[in-house]
Amino acid sequence: MSRLDSFLDHQSVSLKVCGVTNAADAERLVELGVDAIGVNFWPGSPRHVASTEAGWLTSLEGRILRVGVFVNAPAELQISLVREGLLDLVQLHGDETPDDAAALREAGIPFIKAIGVKTHADLERVEDFCAAAVLLDAHAPGVYGGTGETFDWNTALDFKSKHPQLPLILAGGIKTENAARAAEMLHPSALDVASGAESSPGIKDFDKVRGLLRALNR
Repeated sequence: MSRLDSFLDHQSVSLKVCGVTNAADAERLVELGVDAIGVNFWPGSPRHVASTEAGWLTSLEGRILRVGVFVNAPAELQISLVREGLLDLVQLHGDETPDDAAALREAGIPFIKAIGVKTHADLERVEDFCAAAVLLDAHAPGVYGGTGETFDWNTALDFKSKHPQLPLILAGGIKTENAARAAEMLHPSALDVASGAESSPGIKDFDKVRGLLRALNR
């Protein structure tokens, strides 16, 4: 089973730590057994990493799943970072449409589509993306995630019941205190955590990471 297939497998709940900004933190996450890291290439994020300064990602190849988080970015940038060996997977975390994702599909590059959930209507076009997985996050117009707020998980549960074959990643306010409940209630493919694994934006708290792994019986 490939690292991506393992990450998205329904049989266990993986952990993705998002907002990783440097090689040292990434290495610690590898050592702890975290399944995936997210590196934010959106300039508006306090956890932003410039694509020209992300060369350290190459040393992680084959050791942890490397996810590039983009917000309304040119597909050419996403494709080039994958082909240069910096990323394994793309996460579209903006206002992208299925048409915007066409270049990734044509290039054979797997991607996650993130959706900010306010109502069921936000989820109507998810299948049109033909994404490898869907990430459900708290609705935050113009903020594009990272608010540390949860949303009504019953909406996610309903979505999962209607799309049982589409891998689901849950984000938004996940932390050590509620990770086990999220895993038990939703049985997602993965939990995605940013602020819940930090002491401040971009500064990882490895005690919190260990707590998250324990919550997932890891």
